[in-house]
Amino acid sequence: MDLDLNFRHEIKHEITYSDMITIRQRLSAVAYLDPNAVDGKYAIRSLYFDNLSDKALREKIDGVNIREKFRIRYYKGDTSDIHLEKKSKLNSLGNKQSAPLTEKQAQLIVDGNLDWMPHSLHPLIRELYTKMTTEGLRPKTIVDYTREPFVFPAGNVRVTIDYDIRTGLACTDFLNKNCVTVPASQAIILEVKWDAFLPDIIRDAVSLESRREGAFSKYATCRIYG
Repeated sequence: MDLDLNFRHEIKHEITYSDMITIRQRLSAVAYLDPNAVDGKYAIRSLYFDNLSDKALREKIDGVNIREKFRIRYYKGDTSDIHLEKKSKLNSLGNKQSAPLTEKQAQLIVDGNLDWMPHSLHPLIRELYTKMTTEGLRPKTIVDYTREPFVFPAGNVRVTIDYDIRTGLACTDFLNKNCVTVPASQAIILEVKWDAFLPDIIRDAVSLESRREGAFSKYATCRIYG
């Protein structure tokens, strides 16, 4: 992992439905809705990668402090805007690197047709190619969920509330909108990300006396079926 990357602070809580209503009302009064949201929310579909020994899954479950995972993602059902992402974690800090993919390129990766990847202009695509060919990284599972995103300029804060988490089971046909997904968890996840500081107004808005920082993983949750 490149420790020179620009990492952001990240905290994550599993909250109740009542908590969600309270925090949503607070944030609506002090923060801004992400302009990409439609009626305050949008759908996310991700395809996560892992190797034959489930390295990414095991490191998450075991609480390894330095880890990374790859995924392909699109929003709002719009397959004209797909990105390959690498999420790196260093304790409670996180970094996300991204590279655009065309719909055709994404399908080629899903199908295991990788010959074009080492010629890509994007280093992240070349890195995924290397890890697919040397470490056995492969598409593992689809993860769908709904997100309510809020932003706050000071501190470059982003607060998200995620729910309706669904898994594609063994299906990795990422671009097939008819791929059946089933509920994987009823959990509601609050995540807060910021740069150098978290403004008090946001800290107060998301504070819940009964909640503690957790380590909930949508990917790990969606792997319960295999």
